[in-house]
Amino acid sequence: MTATVTASEAQKNFGAWHDRSQKEPVRITKHGRETAYLVSAETFHELWACYRRAVGTADLTDDEMALLRAADVPEEHAYEIADLSDPDAESDPTTR
Repeated sequence: MTATVTASEAQKNFGAWHDRSQKEPVRITKHGRETAYLVSAETFHELWACYRRAVGTADLTDDEMALLRAADVPEEHAYEIADLSDPDAESDPTTR
């Protein structure tokens, strides 16, 4: 469950919302739009640990590249670059 609060209410009663964030994430809105979340340190660290970062192949070690080269791609996920559509070309949604 997630509690929702306006930014001005969160500012006025920060202590109460801080305490609430220790039990559940607090969704903060401004002018009716979601702008931020207040979460406990524990939740933040769990999320950060699961965060996947994209890196270029130049940043990988030789061992990591060897693992990638040896990986077996399941047939349902295998493709060739030529199979991909050109993002700059006009696309026909019926051919997807």
